Amino acid sequence: MKNVLLAGSVCGFAAALIPGTLRADDPAVLADTRYGLFNWLDHRSDYGQGIYPEPFLVDDSDLEINEARLDWLHTKGNGQQSDVVTAEVEKGFGLVTLELEVPYERDVSDGAISQGAGNIDLGARTPFLQFVSAHGLVDSTFGAAIEVGIPTFSSVSRNTELVPKLFDDLKLGSFTLQSIIGYSTLFGGGEDGGLQTFEYGFVFGYTIEHRQLPIPGVQRFIPVFELSGETALNKDNPGQNSLLGNAGFRLNLNTVGPIQPRLGLGFVFPVDKGARNDVHWGIITSLVFEY
Repeated sequence: MKNVLLAGSVCGFAAALIPGTLRADDPAVLADTRYGLFNWLDHRSDYGQGIYPEPFLVDDSDLEINEARLDWLHTKGNGQQSDVVTAEVEKGFGLVTLELEVPYERDVSDGAISQGAGNIDLGARTPFLQFVSAHGLVDSTFGAAIEVGIPTFSSVSRNTELVPKLFDDLKLGSFTLQSIIGYSTLFGGGEDGGLQTFEYGFVFGYTIEHRQLPIPGVQRFIPVFELSGETALNKDNPGQNSLLGNAGFRLNLNTVGPIQPRLGLGFVFPVDKGARNDVHWGIITSLVFEY
């Protein structure tokens, strides 16, 4: 499954990079839609228009102008229980999205409890290359992001983290695929200092509009399937992989004044042995406010 998803993402990247595919039926029309550095962006793209659902486990990659969210992730496995509550704010400036994320974590392992504020994450992302087919069926946005985790020196936050990333947001009709890869490095002392990890994630979505499924008070119903993984690159377990899955949905509700609430619920499960060592099952809930 992972290879199939990666292949789909690579196809999106390749479509954007092949010069011949950038020609529409009318080159003059295409020229009028291009903008940005080297004319690599396209005004016809749906990037930043709320088409892509907010992920649960995977990092967000869409443009967000004004957004606040609150998530709760509860997981259990092998005598362990973990609860992570995360507050996040995102603000867009042009095509650049800045984000601030503040988590609080409580872990119970064999009766021992550790809890405290996790790393305070500061992030930024921007698109730099877009491909939109002549009739808009295929819409792919390729971009870059960076995240810095500032430790709070609680029992669950000891090391600074730096994660440069690349992402692709691909739309095929009503289907969406958000793909992201990152290279994480932990700085500081302790057993985790110097740890390097390859991170990756895929988010499948299918947008169902109100006219197709007339649920009262709901503008869009979006089933979501996610894969979120990481592979250790050094230390004691190079090559060890951990892959989690999530099956859930988003409900984009009717606006209340200038605010649109978006509810989300997902069931989290391990996909490989590495993930099963820590997680047997989990539930994630998410409340997003776009304003």
